[in-house]
Amino acid sequence: MQPRLWLVLAAQLAALHGSSAFQQAPEPKNVLTNQVVVLYCDAKNSPSNTHTYWLRQRQAPSKDSHYEILASWHPLKGTMYGNGVTKENLTLYREMGRSILNLTSLKPADSGVYFCMTIGTPELTFGRGTQLSVVDVFPTAAQPTKKTTRKKVCRPPSPVTRKGLPCSPIILSLLVAGILVLLVSLGVAIHLHCLRRRARLRFMKQFYK
Repeated sequence: MQPRLWLVLAAQLAALHGSSAFQQAPEPKNVLTNQVVVLYCDAKNSPSNTHTYWLRQRQAPSKDSHYEILASWHPLKGTMYGNGVTKENLTLYREMGRSILNLTSLKPADSGVYFCMTIGTPELTFGRGTQLSVVDVFPTAAQPTKKTTRKKVCRPPSPVTRKGLPCSPIILSLLVAGILVLLVSLGVAIHLHCLRRRARLRFMKQFYK
């Protein structure tokens, strides 16, 4: 494998200055922990003896982001792995002009942008990258809340019940005046009845003398 520092610098220059790019598949992908993902890099136009590399970029692409060498494939030497990469979690091979990277037992720490790259003379050919996000649980989309409209029911106004008798001064005075009128009328009627009776008795006495 080429010296690590030189290869990383070459990859950064290729990404920043926009060299011709391979087509990579799939598009950005979200997967669950411990799932398997297969990445493809279309290298049909590359010579059969091309040395192909796969790299991972954990940060967003920028001049300060760095690349990790995962593995490389050489037609004579076969597959060679980067530091800390095991064969159980990663397999790299070439088939029908495509470079194929098989990732297994994925963890959230494996999230990043995966690139394929070939080194020519003097050109570098760099893949467009595949964004891979590994999560324990897929985020659930928020369900839109439906507003329930309540029908307005027209109800007749309930009568207001008042406890006790009204205590207005005007009403009390009218009641007292009415009682007084009745008493006066009753007294006048009794007085007239007495006068009539006395007059009748006097008439009867005079008639019988």
